[in-house]
Amino acid sequence: MKIRPLKAILHLIALAFVTLVSVNIGAATITVFAAASLTESLKEIAAAYEKQSGDKVVFNFAASGPLARQIEEGAPADVFFSADEARADALEKKGLLVKETRRSRLSNALVIVATPDNTTVRSLADLTNAAVSRVALGDVKTVPVGAYAKAYFEKLRLWPAVEPKVVPCESVRAVLAAVESGNVDAGIVYRTDAAISKKVKVAFAVPAEAGPVISYPMALVKDAPQAAAARKLLDYLAGEDAGKVFQRAGFILLPAEAKQ
Repeated sequence: MKIRPLKAILHLIALAFVTLVSVNIGAATITVFAAASLTESLKEIAAAYEKQSGDKVVFNFAASGPLARQIEEGAPADVFFSADEARADALEKKGLLVKETRRSRLSNALVIVATPDNTTVRSLADLTNAAVSRVALGDVKTVPVGAYAKAYFEKLRLWPAVEPKVVPCESVRAVLAAVESGNVDAGIVYRTDAAISKKVKVAFAVPAEAGPVISYPMALVKDAPQAAAARKLLDYLAGEDAGKVFQRAGFILLPAEAKQ
């Protein structure tokens, strides 16, 4: 007589387990390697997508250069969302991206940021003055925002004067942190990054039409562990709902057409 309640409990536990498995069957965990500047937007988008799809999205946020290198070295990733075309081009040439899934989704703009009490930096030319001794930039070899900034300085013939002052940082968020801490006089970040900080001010905004062409491509990684689910996520990222989130963050939407 005492065994029956135990059997009933075990039966209920088993039933609950089967129900849980059936609810989650077919759900995928999609791994996205994404540029650090996309952190807040992609987390918000993923939260909505997970509720809609039942899939889970996990992120590896860093500078695009190190992320591309990790993919080259075999790190398991489903989607690569870069802050520049060069990293995606390099991976595509090595056959590590699925070309037909690649889209140039977003653009951005550069800004000079400084602490709110800074009165010495009001323009790009001010960075060449003796009063400015340390300028934080993303590492120009691995961090797209640094490469964009260098290209713009070179265009204006200011790079020789700025280069000796550069404090290289591992990502755009590291640049922002360096400025926030007061360890540098100024830094160059995307306008979307400046918008999330209450500890810096925009000392100068580079006009989008005059600045470097900034482009964020996204694509399916070759041999992605969750290829089918990742394709659906890419379609969602190219869609209207995701676009609204990107726009609220200050990104510029590009036509969501697959690159040919």
